[in-house]
Amino acid sequence: MLPANLISTLRALSVTDKPLITATPDKGSGNAGNQFEQGQKLQATVQAQVAPNVFNVRIANQLFQMQLPGFIHSGDTITLQVASLLPRLTFTLAASSNPVSTPESLSAASRLLSSLSQQPLERSYVRPIQSAPLWTGGQALPDTTQLAGKLHEALSQSGLFYESHQAQWIAGARPTMQLLQEPQNQLSPKPSPLGQSVQNPAVRNTVSQEAIPQGRDAVGNVASTSGSTTGPGQVSSVIPEHLQTLVQQQLNALETRQVLWQGQVWQGQEMRWEVSEEPPRRGEQGPQAGHWDTRIDLDLPNLGGVSAQLSFNGKALSLTLNASDAQTRDRLGSASAQLIAALSERGIPVTYTQIKNDEHTG
Repeated sequence: MLPANLISTLRALSVTDKPLITATPDKGSGNAGNQFEQGQKLQATVQAQVAPNVFNVRIANQLFQMQLPGFIHSGDTITLQVASLLPRLTFTLAASSNPVSTPESLSAASRLLSSLSQQPLERSYVRPIQSAPLWTGGQALPDTTQLAGKLHEALSQSGLFYESHQAQWIAGARPTMQLLQEPQNQLSPKPSPLGQSVQNPAVRNTVSQEAIPQGRDAVGNVASTSGSTTGPGQVSSVIPEHLQTLVQQQLNALETRQVLWQGQVWQGQEMRWEVSEEPPRRGEQGPQAGHWDTRIDLDLPNLGGVSAQLSFNGKALSLTLNASDAQTRDRLGSASAQLIAALSERGIPVTYTQIKNDEHTG
């Protein structure tokens, strides 16, 4: 399940009422508003801003002053619905040129996310797209540099960061073929509501981010493609069933800053991999701010259950190796000096190392 504070926020958003907007007619508009009817929808053009969040708004040939939500800007075209004629002409915001930000879309997105949050999610690991091992080389020992690159690709192409990759694709920084390899684009093209196949990666959205600030935009993408949910506790059909767990994992990553991956690194060898981020501490700034923690769990044929925990603060690395077998701990201790030297040669100083018995390893 998603953390309680995220769930409560989503529920609060899902019941938020649309704001009422009162309209003050321009002095030269005469009997402004007399031709309107309650419930009528009208197109309006937002013109000059005359005060904070207060704009001149033109409806047909009449000019009004209205206090509008913060996401509305001069030049936007919005759709207003007449809420009441007396004692003052009052509208609600039915839609806008920025549908991602309207209360209707936000409410639809929050209902969808709240539904997703009710689905069970207990340490669900992201799985690689292909079931084949990452390393398929013929040599007995894998090339560690190539294996590290394969692990990076497996996590990057897992679909967890799909919307961030879309932004890179739109900016020309990511090839189309890379984007098409992610799970969100592994579907057979299905008719869209307009009867057209949706194949363009720019319009196939779920929820995600690789950088936390993009999370709000990703939420809006869901709203703009879903519109509604199927009922309490049910997930909208806009998200295919086989992607629903992935969407939950994206939400969980947004909230916990943790990613869990599991798959075969070479033939017959499963690996569990956890990556988590801690935000920069007070006073820390720059690219080296923040802390990353990684844990790798393996059950090896000759060593048994082994795990490695690495903590990196942008400047140095601390390393803890865990093994339940005493002989394995001795072998790790003998090889640890070689590992520390190899890391130091690559500009990664190790400030702390420990080898211990962890009965839960493996």
